Amino acid sequence: MNVLFVASEAVPFIKTGGLADVMGALPKALAKKGMDVRLVIPKYSRIAEEAKKQMKEVTTGIVNLAWRQLYYGVEEIKQDGVTVYFIDNEWYFKRDGLYGYGDDDERFAYFCRAVLTMLPKIGFKPDIIHCNDWHTGLMGVFLKEDFWHDDFYKGIKVIYTIHNLKYQGIYPPSIMRDIIGLPQELFDKGNLECDGCVNYMKSGMVYADHITTVSPSYAQEITYPYFGEGLDGYIRDNGEKVTGIINGLDVDVYNPETDPYIKRQYSVANARAGKRENKDALRAELGLRIKRGVPLIAMVTRLVEDKGLDLVTRIMDELVDDDVQLVLVGTGDAGYENAFRELARRHPTKVSANITFNEALAHKVYAAADMFLMPSRYEPCGLSQLIALRYGAIPIVRETGGLKDTVHPFDKYSKQGNGLTFPNFNAHELLFTTKRAMGYYEDTALWDILVRNAMTSDYSWDRSAEAYLNLYKKVLQQ
Repeated sequence: MNVLFVASEAVPFIKTGGLADVMGALPKALAKKGMDVRLVIPKYSRIAEEAKKQMKEVTTGIVNLAWRQLYYGVEEIKQDGVTVYFIDNEWYFKRDGLYGYGDDDERFAYFCRAVLTMLPKIGFKPDIIHCNDWHTGLMGVFLKEDFWHDDFYKGIKVIYTIHNLKYQGIYPPSIMRDIIGLPQELFDKGNLECDGCVNYMKSGMVYADHITTVSPSYAQEITYPYFGEGLDGYIRDNGEKVTGIINGLDVDVYNPETDPYIKRQYSVANARAGKRENKDALRAELGLRIKRGVPLIAMVTRLVEDKGLDLVTRIMDELVDDDVQLVLVGTGDAGYENAFRELARRHPTKVSANITFNEALAHKVYAAADMFLMPSRYEPCGLSQLIALRYGAIPIVRETGGLKDTVHPFDKYSKQGNGLTFPNFNAHELLFTTKRAMGYYEDTALWDILVRNAMTSDYSWDRSAEAYLNLYKKVLQQ
């Protein structure tokens, strides 16, 4: 089976969010199962020079985009059993950032056509093109409305994965002629249209042979208006072609037994001692008081409303009035950044607000934390709670999306469960759930069981990759 992943970003080359983590791990996991898996992303100027030096030129050519004829180059790197292609066009991709330049509609329409154009020239015909989020929403449109006339492209199936329905790629209808270059009737029939605009996300769903989301619960949630972002009606009407598959975790990257960033490496067998040493080291680094028996609560997150930060800011003074410490790592909206800075100013020995993103610091925080807050308003899958479980930092989460699918409430009587959860988007439910966790923490024998349950939870990519493999087989038989 030949599979081509198409995405706007992927680790270790370029990253702004969780999509990149998935693209760095899922193709690798599928390649281990004996498939010919390849990945293509734009060649951004921000890709590290070390990676650029490894790239080998494969081909060059011309892409037709509406009335334009545009250069494209293809370069490649082979890594972890996966061939990674980079689409080179400096006009579109030699910029300081990845998105938000006012011409993203044109940039990613070009990217989709360049990917399809390159396939015969590189001699690779995929059985499945696996597209990801709105940036690749036009892949199926171009394939089935234009490239399909060439025999080379016949029989190729399209899988389309929704990582976050909130970001849809919405543009004025004028781009049908000026950028997309396909008949207006495709817009008028609703194939590319939603609420009077061209919608790349909807386009991707309409032309996909199957749609996936990044957790089973999120697949259900987006059928309701609250989570559906205006597309819930279409999703309900096409529910038979939507499947939720939980994202996995790259257990090689996130492994407390081998993590090079942390003070002391540890396993399930010596988690208590390992976490204590890492906690003391982090406290010393951040200027927090070192005191035995005081739990460390952590957040590693984007500081945006979707992450439930309104709940945290509502209760944070009440929370830290108890004998706890709070460490935050993240950047985002200025209001949240300032709120956490001010909290740290008021409680300098108990709160550390690190308004930055630093990979090494994030690893240290996971290894040191006793509890990990993730009270999201919605969370399609979530990666942070999976990392927290792996490092024995007990997640305290709201029951939504992937959080609901991966964090199961601990029962102190049956000793089952790997975290603590609360159902409603309510600040005091978060506070009471956190206080319950602190009560468990005081019982060291009970807490050790909970930490063991967390660290032995299996959310590796192997299981998720098997689910995708079975889905691919099903789609190819249709």
